[in-house]
Amino acid sequence: MPSCERTTRGNCMITVVYKKISGMWYGAATEAARVLATTFAPNETAVLRNLLNGLHYNASFQVDEELTPFSGRLLETLRRIYDGKDVSSGSEISLEYLSSYAQSVLRCVSSVPVGYFTTYGAVAKVCSGSPRAVGQIMAKNPFPLLIPCHRVVRSDFSVGGYGGGSEVKWQILQREDRGGTEPKEIKVVDGLLSVFPINRLRKI
Repeated sequence: MPSCERTTRGNCMITVVYKKISGMWYGAATEAARVLATTFAPNETAVLRNLLNGLHYNASFQVDEELTPFSGRLLETLRRIYDGKDVSSGSEISLEYLSSYAQSVLRCVSSVPVGYFTTYGAVAKVCSGSPRAVGQIMAKNPFPLLIPCHRVVRSDFSVGGYGGGSEVKWQILQREDRGGTEPKEIKVVDGLLSVFPINRLRKI
């Protein structure tokens, strides 16, 4: 397990912060200005547990009870994404400890714009591998909301699973609906990714 020290100040390399905003808890683990993990959850215990699961094995960190301007903006960004806003964090996301395939998949998914979704199969077509492999990476995504795994669904356009629950996934996507009607292809690092407007989505 990662080791933890709860402090209000300090120079620990990895800092964990979390805060309740508008009824939901948001959290992040950072190192300087780099994001190592993000999460959201309905309670404090779950948000901290999710962050610990997103960190390197045996990583040492401190829980900082005072938000810095950087961490405050980051948590507010998570809240805005959860609320369906079109916002970019502008923060560096640390992917280097993940496999090269996981990095490729997460970069691809990062390109899915607000108002659209894609499928596990479409991501697999661009990044190689299988829809199941893509689904496994989505399930372990260390950066929920910042890397929008909620915008990846099943091939029949039903929402599929999600760490926060399929109902939460559905609700976030509904808030992101921008009224688009036509699918399109977007350019990603490894090719062209097919994306579809939210109104094509099936809840079940």
